[in-house]
Amino acid sequence: MTSLTLRGITVSLGHGDARTPVLRNVDAACRPGVLTALVGPSGSGKSTLLAVAGALLRPDSGQVLLGGTDLAALGDGERARARRERIGYMFQSGNLLGGLTAVEQLLAAASVAGRPAGRLRAAAEAALTEVGLGHRLRHRADRLSGGERQRVALARALFLEPELLLIDEPTAAVDREQAGALTELIARTATARGCAALVATHDPVVVDAAGATISM
Repeated sequence: MTSLTLRGITVSLGHGDARTPVLRNVDAACRPGVLTALVGPSGSGKSTLLAVAGALLRPDSGQVLLGGTDLAALGDGERARARRERIGYMFQSGNLLGGLTAVEQLLAAASVAGRPAGRLRAAAEAALTEVGLGHRLRHRADRLSGGERQRVALARALFLEPELLLIDEPTAAVDREQAGALTELIARTATARGCAALVATHDPVVVDAAGATISM
């Protein structure tokens, strides 16, 4: 199983004299099979650190070690490959395609990753059933509730069995009852899959469910 280790992460955003330091020599770690909560006030750099961890943003300095690979040191093509093949993302809004059904959301992700989507329909249906959506397989995203869309997003993020799962404010758009159920599902699934899971959150429900915490 693969861990995530961040060492000496420094990031400044902006251009020229207007560059503003956002992260300064940040060290953090996320163990496999553990949901780790990334907490801190707005503006503390949580989203930036999540982007660095997911190879979406290259730091000014520091290492992003996924297993034995420093993602920050890879070329652009290798970083893109790592994002497709090794990392799953679950965004705050779900980031689903409104015209596609729940199953098609997963198959589209497989296609982007270069997998034979046509052969994976049964696996996609099983993944959605695992998150409690076996009865909503052929419903379009725009006909699903907020909680259901987040469950589709979780299934899609985990569908290709990533080593690292990155989650941004998963409960922001759902009610308190749904937040508790969704959080329990995320924690249980991360443990069962054995992937490192890092979640940026303000929600105490998520923090309480996490096995570790990183404070910004």
